[in-house]
Amino acid sequence: MDGTDIGLWGVPLAILAGAIRVSTPFIFVSLGEMITERSGRINLGLEGTLVFGAMAAYGTAVMTGSPWLGVLAAMGAGAGFGLIHGFICKFPKVNDIAIGIAMMQFGLGLAFFLGKPFIQPAAPKLPSIPFGGWSSYPQIQAALNINVLFLIGILLAFALSWALRNTRIGLILRVAGDSSDAARAMGLNPDTIRLLATAVGGALAAVGGAYLSLFYPGSWNEGISSGQGLMAVALVIFARWNPLGCLLASLLFGGAGALGPALQSVGVTSGYYLFYAAPYVLTLIIMIATSSPTRSLTGAPAALSLTK
Repeated sequence: MDGTDIGLWGVPLAILAGAIRVSTPFIFVSLGEMITERSGRINLGLEGTLVFGAMAAYGTAVMTGSPWLGVLAAMGAGAGFGLIHGFICKFPKVNDIAIGIAMMQFGLGLAFFLGKPFIQPAAPKLPSIPFGGWSSYPQIQAALNINVLFLIGILLAFALSWALRNTRIGLILRVAGDSSDAARAMGLNPDTIRLLATAVGGALAAVGGAYLSLFYPGSWNEGISSGQGLMAVALVIFARWNPLGCLLASLLFGGAGALGPALQSVGVTSGYYLFYAAPYVLTLIIMIATSSPTRSLTGAPAALSLTK
């Protein structure tokens, strides 16, 4: 049975499958960046955190035989990167953007250096749940073979949406993101809040990296990321700093990334490769559409600034 047995239904099916597979790293990285930015800090270093998390997860899984220990190792590494970033950024006259770029390069370089011994060994993969067992079509079965981290990401988005509105921690995060003076008036230290938020954001971004190396594509190499960490910043802006918006935007980006393979799966042999650029074109369109010198972005934390 080949990829054209279900005809043109193969295109939306392939896009659905791709949206699920490709969106999972976006979900975790965007939720992590959303938490960081809601505290009033931007972190452009998540691309390095994502790649280092992928390496840490894969190496740990190879050595221990447990993919879940790999995910925990990635979270620990990502939190460490976030703490370093947050600690440096608390000093006066330090630019968040410059530190983020430096941390990105540091994470990429360190991952490539430490990860060379793990390029060849095979690591156990994260489990998935076969929701497509009701169908006799292997394409549907493959499309609905959903990784556990995707489901966790959905639950996390809903949990964060509720927590930001209804918990004291959510209130503290929002106050720090809107006004440092208001946070201090409440007896809070905005630098500490942003430090912890950046650490949590880094941990979540690293989970996205663990998904890349331990499930899809399911290997470790130096080209494992395609800029998801950087695109997450645009995605958070598009989502208006809303966790559920991050989830929907991640699915949109995932579906855009699946256009090329979807067309190829139904026999389109020319031009389909142009659609591989869809996520990057979408990122560019979002950045242009949301840029304006005369109006502020709805939902943007007031303390969030590109410069200090």
